[in-house]
Amino acid sequence: MRAALDPMHLEVIDESHTHNVPEGAQSHFKVTVVSDRFQDQALIARHRQVNSALRAEFDSGLHALAIHAMTPEEWFKKGGKAPQSPPCLGGSKANP
Repeated sequence: MRAALDPMHLEVIDESHTHNVPEGAQSHFKVTVVSDRFQDQALIARHRQVNSALRAEFDSGLHALAIHAMTPEEWFKKGGKAPQSPPCLGGSKANP
């Protein structure tokens, strides 16, 4: 992803433990990426770039990805922080 997006900030957090997945699973991640390459791009175009950069990971088991893709200006306006992820509300076999 670094080569594809040349980010000034990149943070990848494994959030699998907050989901109903087997212990040790690495299937749910949150990515915060800040890059000048997102300038003048719609959110969907930014997400497509991130997804494209992570194609191999999706092909080998990555199930869910929360993406926060920002320009440096947007990042600084947010105080240099990505939003907190909401709690997992699904996936429980006990809750149909």
